[in-house]
Amino acid sequence: MPVTPFSSTDPYQYVNGFGGYKESEAVEGALPLAANSPQKCPYGLYNEKLSGTAFTAPRNENQQSWLYRILPSSSHQNFQPVPTSSSQSLTSPTPEFGKHFNAIPNQLRWDPFDFDKDSSWIHSLHLVAGAGDPQMKQGIGIYIYAAGTSMPDKTAFYSADGDFLIVPQHGDLNIRTELGRMLVRPNEIAVIPRGIRYHITHTEPVRGYILELYQGHFQLPELGPIGSNGLANARDFQTPVADFIEDFEDTEWTLYAKFGGNLFQAKQNHSPFDVVAWHGTYYPYKYDLGRFNPVGSISYDHPDPSIFTVLSAPSHPHGAGTAVADFVIFPPRWLVAENTFRPPWYHRNTMSEFMGLIGGTYDAKGAGKGGFQPAGASLHNTMSGHGPDMQTFEKASTADLPPQKVGEGSMAFMFESCLILGVTEWGLKTCAKVQQSYNEHSWEPLKVHWKRPERMGVSNGEKKRGVGDAKDQSSVHDLK
Repeated sequence: MPVTPFSSTDPYQYVNGFGGYKESEAVEGALPLAANSPQKCPYGLYNEKLSGTAFTAPRNENQQSWLYRILPSSSHQNFQPVPTSSSQSLTSPTPEFGKHFNAIPNQLRWDPFDFDKDSSWIHSLHLVAGAGDPQMKQGIGIYIYAAGTSMPDKTAFYSADGDFLIVPQHGDLNIRTELGRMLVRPNEIAVIPRGIRYHITHTEPVRGYILELYQGHFQLPELGPIGSNGLANARDFQTPVADFIEDFEDTEWTLYAKFGGNLFQAKQNHSPFDVVAWHGTYYPYKYDLGRFNPVGSISYDHPDPSIFTVLSAPSHPHGAGTAVADFVIFPPRWLVAENTFRPPWYHRNTMSEFMGLIGGTYDAKGAGKGGFQPAGASLHNTMSGHGPDMQTFEKASTADLPPQKVGEGSMAFMFESCLILGVTEWGLKTCAKVQQSYNEHSWEPLKVHWKRPERMGVSNGEKKRGVGDAKDQSSVHDLK
């Protein structure tokens, strides 16, 4: 069955489909007819336009929504910087352009990240890696979140820096956004676009991964020769319906804004979640990874991992088919390729690869001290060689090759980017989770299987030597 058997039931309603125009009203008649901005909106509501792209963006890329709310979002006191000593501060602010990221070619792997029982959502956001600058709207940031408590009552948070792609690993996230409510569970993902305000509660500690996209927005990858269906199907994405709070008398809310990589706060005398109706093309959404429809080889060879792309954010300056961020998953699937090394091959990639594991065991990363574990991560940066560890190679290169189901009960994912990703001090040192012996246990033990042919050509006037000749074994000859 192409759905995840969740342990909790989602109580909310959704509108199905990826992208395109949608509308929702919590009170019938709250959406005005024909005009977006009538002289008087129904029921005394204010209208407000929320723009996720430039007004003049091409029609098929334009993302804007009209909100009809009790009070406009501009009604608040001045923002003030949040002191670093505050329990709601960011523990690792975004570095300024070109500063404080440690760009290193080493392969990195992290042990599972700890829960923080005393932190709520904002303070639990730990920036691990990234590239670019949100002020320039270029690049990405990669976070680990690990919160023990819900956000305080009457608080809301938004990022002006980029879209949040949230990948829960443990615990359900009950998310109230301006446009409606979502329950997002492990093996689901959620995207909350830039600027949309939200509040998160949960009944147990939560942990997971976030990719913040500073430039553009996610879209479904082109299917090309695959045809019109497959991978993540548009119908399986879910957008919340309008749901609002009437709280505007004798009340105080605190609004937190992530802006230019730093955190600010402002007070306001009404709920930010007062949108009674909305329509447009800019909204949050979620997706069940269990509904992904993988494709693969049915004859020979291991295809590129791009066939597992769920969402993509193209980087047009870097060339066609290149992404500033791809979200790729490795779901349960059948392997049937014959005479083929079935795990991923060894490779060096122009793309940087940050991997995480939601649950189960990833078939190409089983060994090594600490291993690749749920709630852990790895980073293989641009042109840093990587691939199966020694034990996986030895097993896969000699195994029988009947049809095989891999990844049962498992879900690994990858944030992939054309950018060289730097690592923060928190990710490299403070978290104390980096596996220092990753290379030592993964690839240094690889064995030499090379066997010199008994009959080899010679060049440059060299005299042919026997296979057992000591000099032959320690030198390399040009072959013809």
